[in-house]
Amino acid sequence: MRIITFGEIMLRLKSPGQERLFQSPLFEASFGGSEANVAVALARFGLEAAFVTLLPDNQIGKECARTLRYHGVDTSFLRYKKGRLGIYFFENGAAQRPSNVIYDREGAVITLIDEKDLNWKNIFSDASWFHVSGITPALSKQAADATLLAVQEARNAGLTVSFDLNFRAKLWNYGEPAQKRMRQLAEYTDILIGNEEDYQKSLGIAGPQSADSGIIDSQAYLRMCRQALEEFPHVRYAAVTLRESFSADHNAWSALLVSRSGFWKSRRYDIADIVDRVGAGDSFSAGLICGLIEHSNDPQQALEFATAASCLKHSVPGDFAVLEKAEVEKLVAGNASGRVQR
Repeated sequence: MRIITFGEIMLRLKSPGQERLFQSPLFEASFGGSEANVAVALARFGLEAAFVTLLPDNQIGKECARTLRYHGVDTSFLRYKKGRLGIYFFENGAAQRPSNVIYDREGAVITLIDEKDLNWKNIFSDASWFHVSGITPALSKQAADATLLAVQEARNAGLTVSFDLNFRAKLWNYGEPAQKRMRQLAEYTDILIGNEEDYQKSLGIAGPQSADSGIIDSQAYLRMCRQALEEFPHVRYAAVTLRESFSADHNAWSALLVSRSGFWKSRRYDIADIVDRVGAGDSFSAGLICGLIEHSNDPQQALEFATAASCLKHSVPGDFAVLEKAEVEKLVAGNASGRVQR
């Protein structure tokens, strides 16, 4: 089964360890972005995954493509144009100091995308699944139009469409309301993914307060997901991640999956000494896609695979979930000791 993802990939510049930005004159450089992260994880899980985007026609863009190919992602649909790659600066938090992200992505080539840049009929010709996130339509009107066209073409081609709501308040500044755009996209979606803030701010669906207090009201999350299913009749599953944030490096993590016929709750993981939580939601999306493909008749197993994959991502530096499928399956099976494997 061939999966297509579409969105922006950026240059990630991170201060070393848990230092503040510019505390020392060094940055760790890598690449990352929601849909690219999903493609990398899927490829590493053994599925055929292609990433679609625009890259600058320079050395940075070409190194970005090489990095994706290294992880097994099909880059045949990448297109190059004159311009720049977006950048984000990342400062990893610790204890009661939260992590911080600063974006420098205005004018990136993906924000200037034209409908003629990508041939969706060709891209979807042998694909079965399409994945997007709410980050891309937040970048610019052009990017929002391109995302809507993509999901419409995916629906016309008969693909399953998954949509990670991924609300980013810092990005919605080009003059259009987030909910208008996001609700348009949700109309073409089979699987919705997000946390409680994503559902509320992206779709305007009432839900629980964040779980930062450590208290999870499962019934409130269930009602929120059922409301999403009611408002968007084409959606088959609504998934919500449940993060309990006790400090920057100590969270609990679980998830809920809701359909029109039932609901499933995952195991809860207590994650201490977090290495890097950026990309955890993307690894959940990848895990859920993989799980629903390989366990189409067992939503509980699909959800457990997704939650375990995103739990393990917290232990991996960088945006990409550099994991093997067998590692995730071991955690699903209960092997959570972390003992050295000899």
